[in-house]
Amino acid sequence: MDIRIDSLLAGAKKAEGVVVIIDVFRAFTTAAVALSRGAERLILTTEIDDAYMLRKRKEAYYCVGEVDGKKPEDFDFGNSPFEIEQADVAGKTLVLSTRAGTVGANAAWHAERLYGAAFTNARATAGLLRAANPPLVTLVPMGRNGRVRTDEDELCAIYLKNLLLGLQPPARALAEILRQSHEAQKFGDPAQPHFHPGDLDKALEIDRFPFAIRIARRDRQLVAAPEYPVDAQGEMP
Repeated sequence: MDIRIDSLLAGAKKAEGVVVIIDVFRAFTTAAVALSRGAERLILTTEIDDAYMLRKRKEAYYCVGEVDGKKPEDFDFGNSPFEIEQADVAGKTLVLSTRAGTVGANAAWHAERLYGAAFTNARATAGLLRAANPPLVTLVPMGRNGRVRTDEDELCAIYLKNLLLGLQPPARALAEILRQSHEAQKFGDPAQPHFHPGDLDKALEIDRFPFAIRIARRDRQLVAAPEYPVDAQGEMP
């Protein structure tokens, strides 16, 4: 298995093979929490107007997301795993629009197979891919707005790479490092109330969920749903 790390939006645009888009703070942490609470699926959009339209047409029940970290006007929830963990999302379709994770997923046109990941489902994602053993995996840490590298996404890519290699990197040590990182300081900052301190806690619950987040194109939309480990033959379902 050839494992590559290619960061930011530019990396997403040229990523090949099985592609894993990484957004820890917060898109794919939010997505993982929503799916763990029984959300039927998530539609990933880049534009908030598309999210409004999907809800208006009743293709989605809730609009979830952010612009500059803040919940857009008339969205039901921000891009907040803490909020989503308190919400009644079971059996519902959500539309998720963010500035990094969903943008990266929509840009990954060359992917043979596409996943979203954060620390919360890293081990499950690595386990699924190790069993399937595709020839090429490209890990894409999206960073801030797909333009600036950030510690949490880069470290998540390194963590995933080591898991794919069959190693056991110290998850607890990574969590402690990230709590002191630059990006983590916005959570709980009174000047930025849209970054709830609970979001940081949720993002650093490393390997909490037993599923990967598979992203597939359906009717011109990107749809995310949980995917559990492969079958005994190691074939990708």
